[in-house]
Amino acid sequence: MVVPLAEEHWHARPVLVTGAGGFIGAHLVRRLGELGARVHAVGRRPREGSEHGETWHVADVADADAARALVRSVRPDVVFHLASEVAGARDPKLVLPMLHSNLTGVVNLLTAVTDGPETRVVLAGSLEELRPDEGERAPSSPYAASKWAAGGYARMFHHLWGVQVSNLRIGMVYGPGPQDVRKLVPYVTLSLLRGQEPELGSGTRELDWVYVDDVVDAFLAAGASPEAGGRTFDVGAGEGTSIRDTVDLLTRIVGGVAGGEARPRYGALGDRPLDSARIADLTATVEILGWRPAVGLEEGLRRTVAWFARENA
Repeated sequence: MVVPLAEEHWHARPVLVTGAGGFIGAHLVRRLGELGARVHAVGRRPREGSEHGETWHVADVADADAARALVRSVRPDVVFHLASEVAGARDPKLVLPMLHSNLTGVVNLLTAVTDGPETRVVLAGSLEELRPDEGERAPSSPYAASKWAAGGYARMFHHLWGVQVSNLRIGMVYGPGPQDVRKLVPYVTLSLLRGQEPELGSGTRELDWVYVDDVVDAFLAAGASPEAGGRTFDVGAGEGTSIRDTVDLLTRIVGGVAGGEARPRYGALGDRPLDSARIADLTATVEILGWRPAVGLEEGLRRTVAWFARENA
């Protein structure tokens, strides 16, 4: 469903978006601009001009002084924190970078808004985070561990200091737009469009796919809901689709658009340890935020393939 948010709710409202140059961040900035918000977009590199009326700030919120200065300058009603390093690799060299980028930035922003607890904060979490009912199970990667810890700090800031922070545990996001082409959907799509055979693992793992515009709707719903503070919401389809089924569907769609005989090579790579199905539980998301995904997987992949085909024609 498309969350019915009146333009008046966001019109002229000061909003801070970190990670605004990223895949989801760029879509969120565009939507907020269309809704008339006063968007302050944060990135680590300078930007020339603005596409949707946003004001750009160059800052790394993993720096406590930078995070504090941003919040004091913008005085946002809502902070959407999307700045993050994303990597699923099981490499010990990633532990400190993930800790620095994905946990320190969260703590800095939450600390910065404690003087004005009426400021809402919406975090971009991940379905890779462990749920409380998973007991002693280990996080599957440095990335998953950093997101899991960030969620714990968010709950602490809410219960001790009243910070109105919510955490969106997001599934596998895909859709049109510039993005990391090493991710599964862009990697497979571009490989097939170029007549190359994408190399994959067994393809048996089930993932919960969610279209990028639906993710933006979830952020807006959380940022507008007076009941979202202190809560965690899953954002996904609520059902798993194996990598093999996803890639086979992509292969059929690309074949219909561009032809070609390239096929994926399953088993060319090893599967990663501790991988498991991570499926969204939408109960609280529906009941409190009124959010459900609107775009099904096949339709979303068709839109995605069409965008990549146009951009790489």
